[in-house]
Amino acid sequence: NSQHSIEYWLTLDLLASEFSENPSSREAIRVKNSSEADLIFVPFFSSLSYNRYSKLSPHQKKSKNWELQEKLVKFVMSQKEWKISGGRNHVVLAHHPNSMLNARMQLWPAIFILSDFGRYPINVANLDKDVIAPYKHVIKSYVNDSSDFDSRKTLLYFQGAIYRKNGGFARQELYYLLKDEKDVHFSFGSVQRNGIRQASQGMHSSKFCLNIAGDTPSSSRLFDAIASHCVPVIISDEIELPYEDILDYTEFCIFIRTSDAVKKGFLINRIRSITKDKWTQMWEKLKQVEPLFEFQYPSKEGDAIQMIWQSLSHKVSSVKMKINKSKRYSRFVPRKRRGLRTRTK
Repeated sequence: NSQHSIEYWLTLDLLASEFSENPSSREAIRVKNSSEADLIFVPFFSSLSYNRYSKLSPHQKKSKNWELQEKLVKFVMSQKEWKISGGRNHVVLAHHPNSMLNARMQLWPAIFILSDFGRYPINVANLDKDVIAPYKHVIKSYVNDSSDFDSRKTLLYFQGAIYRKNGGFARQELYYLLKDEKDVHFSFGSVQRNGIRQASQGMHSSKFCLNIAGDTPSSSRLFDAIASHCVPVIISDEIELPYEDILDYTEFCIFIRTSDAVKKGFLINRIRSITKDKWTQMWEKLKQVEPLFEFQYPSKEGDAIQMIWQSLSHKVSSVKMKINKSKRYSRFVPRKRRGLRTRTK
């Protein structure tokens, strides 16, 4: 499940930093002494653990994924670094929406790296302390893209699971609204068989690509669209986006409220109203921002790996302030709390 593979990419980059010829040029480097660290990186591959070990065997009461999370919590919270900071300066990766379902309630003071907040209560995960990271796109990048508005014959493209629960009801509604539009491709699809190849061809030949909320607010489809230079149409009211503190997504994405999108004629008329010049402007911007969402080794300045480190660096001052404030009264323990007793006659 490569779309949730950021644990691999960040760990690899951190290990590689030890052999860098110019460490000062990197967003993050590994240090051996925790007292020198701004943040404590926890290299637990939570998405991999979920994908590989979440299913119960007939004789099991707990999945191996659950057991690994319990061991993680016990180990991390027993370390002096956690005890000193209360976990505030720890970085925990839980990019798959179903990963860390058990551990998250105990490790909540840490900085989580997530794909969205869809399955988290606000007191456990929020933009104030956590980081939203992109999915790794699964379709092929559109290298040497020489297409234009006229050569992309499909107006609007969607291929994926249509019937979803929770917030994904809009997919089903939009399917019935759009299925008979002649220049719209809206069909079921998956990554199995030739699904990725078909999606690559479809997105590369489409002007606009739908990104509709499913079981959670986000999906890899947005980042597949960016890699295809297919202008994303985002219909997901609760979505949070990577690097939005420095990136204006309205320059290369169309945002439509779900309540408007499911009105008959609203979505298709909105898309048809976008001029060739406006689309071309957004298409050019997509090609400019595409590198910000690329995972690669060795990592390069301005790619997804370095952007995630940069997003984490923005949390450091706030984390340090919270840790320092927590120390205000920690050295003095009132007499009653020390458990001292007075003698009585």
